[in-house]
Amino acid sequence: MKLIEVNDKKAINQFHQLPFYIYKQDKNWIPHIKQDIEKIFHSETNKAFRDGKAKRWLLLDDNDNPIGRIAAFVEPKYYKTFKQPTGGIGFFECVNNKVAAFLLLDTAREWLAAHGMKAIDGPINFGEKNAYWGLLTQNADYPNTYQMNYNPPYYQTFFEEYGFRVFYEQYLFWRDIIRDADEVFRRKAAILWEDPLFKITSAKGYTDKELAAFFLAVYNEAWGKHEGFSAMRFEQAHKIMKAIHPVRDVRISLFAFYDNKPVAFYINIPELNQIFKHVNGNLNLWGKLKFLFYQKLYGSTTMYGIVFGVVPEFQGKGVEAAMIKYAGIHFRGHTQYIDTVITWIGDFNVKMLKLCKNLNASVLRKYHTYRYMIDASIPFERHKFIGGDAEDVKQIIDGLLPLDDNMSRYGSRKKSK
Repeated sequence: MKLIEVNDKKAINQFHQLPFYIYKQDKNWIPHIKQDIEKIFHSETNKAFRDGKAKRWLLLDDNDNPIGRIAAFVEPKYYKTFKQPTGGIGFFECVNNKVAAFLLLDTAREWLAAHGMKAIDGPINFGEKNAYWGLLTQNADYPNTYQMNYNPPYYQTFFEEYGFRVFYEQYLFWRDIIRDADEVFRRKAAILWEDPLFKITSAKGYTDKELAAFFLAVYNEAWGKHEGFSAMRFEQAHKIMKAIHPVRDVRISLFAFYDNKPVAFYINIPELNQIFKHVNGNLNLWGKLKFLFYQKLYGSTTMYGIVFGVVPEFQGKGVEAAMIKYAGIHFRGHTQYIDTVITWIGDFNVKMLKLCKNLNASVLRKYHTYRYMIDASIPFERHKFIGGDAEDVKQIIDGLLPLDDNMSRYGSRKKSK
C-alpha cells in the first residue's frame, strides 16, 4: 500500500470514484455530487481557506488501485471556543481493512499534529456543519439524504478502535406532514392563531434580500446563547438565500411574524437526492440535463428541513406547532410533498430534541461526531448539554414514535399533478 496526495486531475478523479467501488453492492447509497465536494477544497469557493488549510490523501493498493481516502483540515474559527486547538478529518472512505484504515487515520493525525493541533474531530466538513458531518451509526435502511454522510457499519469499528470517542450524537428526524403535534403544542398553537397580530406566510413573493433580513433577525436571537456563537451579518444571510435559490421551492419555506416582526422561520428545500440519484454523482452538462428531466418527471415528495428557529420570547408558545400545522394544511394536497426530513440535531441541544418530540417526529438516523485527543495529557470532555442533560436526552429519544410504515421511499412515488 502507498499514500499519495490528491493534487492532480488523476488523483482527484480517483478520490471521487473510490466510493463507487466501496458501495457497489449497496442499493441505498446515492453518491455525493463531486462538484459540491470539489468546491470545499479550493480557496476560490471556500472561505474556510482564509485562515485555514486542508489536505487530501488517497491510499492505493499494490496494483495502484484506490482503496481508501481521507482529508484533514485546520480552521481556527472552528476551534476558537475549545480548550485546545482542534483539527478535523472528513471524507473518509476505506475498504474493510483495519491496517488500511489506520494508515489513513495516522497520516491525518500526523499532519494535524504538525500544524499544532491537540485534538481531532471527525468526520466533519471543512466549512459549514449542515453538510458532510458525522458518521452514520444507525439505520442505513433508506437512501442517504442530500449532503449527509452515509457509510458502512464497519467504519464505526475503525474509529472507535483507533481511539476516537463520541463528542456528541446527532439525530436526523422524519415526520409525515399531516402528523399532528403533541396535544399541549396544539392547544398553544390554537391560542396563538387567535391573536390577530400573529401570522405565518411562505417565502413566495419576497426577494432574497427581504428573506435574508427576516432570517437574520430570528437567527441572531435564537442562537445567541449557543456555545461558540458568532452573530451573523446581513451579507452572510443574503448569501445563504442566494445559495439555496436555485433549488428552493418558495411554497415550503415559512416565516412567522408577530406585529410584523419576524419571530420564527422553518426553511425547507426539496430533498434533492430523490432527483440526484439519477445523476450518478456528476452534475456536468449531461448530469444537469438529467436533473432537469427527472425533476420535471418526478419532483421530490420529501422536504428537507434545513433549519428551524424561534426567537427566545416565543419559544414554547406554540409557534413551532402553528408552523407545522400550517405546513400540513397548505402542503399536503396542494403540493407534491408528503413528508419531511429535519436536518440533524446534536444531542447537546436538548431544547431542540424536545421540540422534535413535541412535533411527534421520529428518528430516521443517528450519527456520531467523534473526538480524538492527540495530546493524551489533555482530558477528553464531551460536548456540553444545553437545556438538559444526558438523562433528558435518553428519555426524549426513547419516547419518540417509531418510523411510520407510510414513510416515503425517497422519490418512489410520482409527482402529483
